Amino acid sequence: MKDYKRFLAEHKMRTEEINIHNMVDSFTSEMLNGLESNTSSLRMIPTYIEADNKFKVDLPVLAIDAGGTNFRAALVKVSSSGKLEITNILNNKMPGLEGEISKEEFFNTIAHYVRPLAEKTDRIGFCFSYPSEILPNKDGRLIYFSKEVQAPGVVGQLIGKNLLDALGMPEKQIVLLNDTVATLLAGKSASIGHDYDSFIGYILGTGTNTCYIENNPNILKNKSLDSSKSQIINIESGNFSLAPRTDLDHQFDNATSNPGSHTFEKMISGGYFGPLCLLVLKTAAEEGVFTSDTASGILALEELSSEEVNMFMADPKSGRSTFSSFIKDTTDIESCLNIVNCLLDRAALLVAGNLAAVILKTNKGKTKERPILVTVEGSFYYKLNNLRTQIDRYLRAYLSGDRERFVEFMEVKQSSLVGAALAVLIN
Repeated sequence: MKDYKRFLAEHKMRTEEINIHNMVDSFTSEMLNGLESNTSSLRMIPTYIEADNKFKVDLPVLAIDAGGTNFRAALVKVSSSGKLEITNILNNKMPGLEGEISKEEFFNTIAHYVRPLAEKTDRIGFCFSYPSEILPNKDGRLIYFSKEVQAPGVVGQLIGKNLLDALGMPEKQIVLLNDTVATLLAGKSASIGHDYDSFIGYILGTGTNTCYIENNPNILKNKSLDSSKSQIINIESGNFSLAPRTDLDHQFDNATSNPGSHTFEKMISGGYFGPLCLLVLKTAAEEGVFTSDTASGILALEELSSEEVNMFMADPKSGRSTFSSFIKDTTDIESCLNIVNCLLDRAALLVAGNLAAVILKTNKGKTKERPILVTVEGSFYYKLNNLRTQIDRYLRAYLSGDRERFVEFMEVKQSSLVGAALAVLIN
């Protein structure tokens, strides 16, 4: 039998194979290229949302959160003390899930959902978490839907304008943003009474993304911006292409439905972690790391979710997960656990590199009195065994010495709704 350590070394899967300094440099270089319209895997999308401004208070707004298969809306108000009031919450399915619908049906369905709330306010914040081109008027043009939503006529359309037209309320103000930007703004709501130097929004759930606040003079691809102001930049960090990938990462990527796209996301996020673990474990089984019975069980597995991997890591001998039920040999349990932990540790280091590059790019957080606030959303970040601890350890180690920065992390409940509201409450 081959030792699992030898297997991981041969495939360069170990954390020590990654030079975090090189990764941070590469990530930073891609950020700069994206801001300049040079070739880059990071799109660095301007949002035209000026997050450094103050929020209007005691003014109820309609907040909408549409993403994946869920549609939510509510009335949201921020009091002068910073307290959030969320009322009239409604939950529905995204239109277009049960068969193809027209552009008119799509927007009329949403208008039907939110009309009673829209009649109570003149402002609408719309967290629309599908790839969209954001325009200077803060509306957005849909690039494409994920495969769940079948409404091809909506592609290329202005989301905000079409919704207002369907409502028959063209005079209302609407701001379109995605969930990462909403997460940053939700964290900024905590700035009332606190002195933060800057803000970052980070998503690590099914997928991953990052956004931060950039000075307009640094956004060289748009010369018309007011040089005295700043705005949130949506990095689209899941598409970062210069992370150190191994032969197994390439093999895994080639087996996905979108090879060559979002290769960084496929190394670190919850939607891919389980399947990646399965491919690595099957390769280990083929190369003789496990006993024959365990190898046969692993090779027969057709799928493995991140949730099942997490159950195995939390209690590898319980047999509660499908994954652990057929691994009886103590040595095999140890080998499986160490291989999975290696992938988790690698993901933690890569996430730390991503965050470190963005933190350093802000050039903020240099004093303990004025830290950077990083607001994080995503069940993978919060629920995967030991992941947060490892990310924090690697990030703190890197942000030390000459690179020392002071950072706080926060979770905001219902961040997409809160952030959508705050986007339209910015003065």
